[in-house]
Amino acid sequence: MNTRLDRRAAVAILLVLALLAGAVLKPAGYLKPVQDLVTSLVAPLQYGLTRVTTRLNHLLDTLRDLRALPTRVNELQATVDRLMIENVRLREAEIDNANLRELLQFKLANPSYETLAAEVIGRDPSNLLHYLTIDRGSGDGLAVGMPVVTARGLVGRIDEVFPRTARVMLLTDPVSTVSALIQSSRATGIVQGEGRRGLTMRFVEQSEPVAKDDVVLTSGLGGTYPKRLVIGQVVSVVKSDVEMFLEITVQSAVNFDRVESVLVILDAGQGD
Repeated sequence: MNTRLDRRAAVAILLVLALLAGAVLKPAGYLKPVQDLVTSLVAPLQYGLTRVTTRLNHLLDTLRDLRALPTRVNELQATVDRLMIENVRLREAEIDNANLRELLQFKLANPSYETLAAEVIGRDPSNLLHYLTIDRGSGDGLAVGMPVVTARGLVGRIDEVFPRTARVMLLTDPVSTVSALIQSSRATGIVQGEGRRGLTMRFVEQSEPVAKDDVVLTSGLGGTYPKRLVIGQVVSVVKSDVEMFLEITVQSAVNFDRVESVLVILDAGQGD
């Protein structure tokens, strides 16, 4: 028992002496070589531990990122989808505004026309008949025979009316006929629909000077269409020694496959 106490006392005395020696020797700089030696021995271990700790932290961060990755991908995909839909909407709004501006230009150029804007909501699926369906009807004041136009030119006329919709016969329908004139020569004739082949102007005398690219307008004869609506341009002129009249192929000013908005002329008034 006494031996253990003696050992503890000896250790305590040594610690006290070491502390006293350190307190005396450190200010004098005698312990610096020892400190430098210890630092040089411990520094590589500290460096190694630091690198291991850093890599471990990076690994843990990577694992956390990987766990969160599916959620982040879903969030980014939702953002991409939302932006794409918004871009489509903005593009459609831009196209609609462009169409409305064109229709407004027609109204400004023909202030005496009483018109009603309409949207195309259907097309004839067959190759035999050529019709459009619009979202205006008898409840909006539409009646059979009213002309239908775009800013580019004549589309056709109202052929059948329902309370909320109406059917428009296109110029290209084989039943469609329009009294027309050549703008340059003022020669008159009849423009008839030829289905997919377009339009043909008939009953123009062989002596009339008609050339390619001449503009064809409505003549106003017959009262179905007002005067000076653009029908299209002459594509070709065929003369025959055995025929009384020229055969004139006309290209419509309107691309019927792309018509989305139209104006129905309710009353032409005195407009030209």
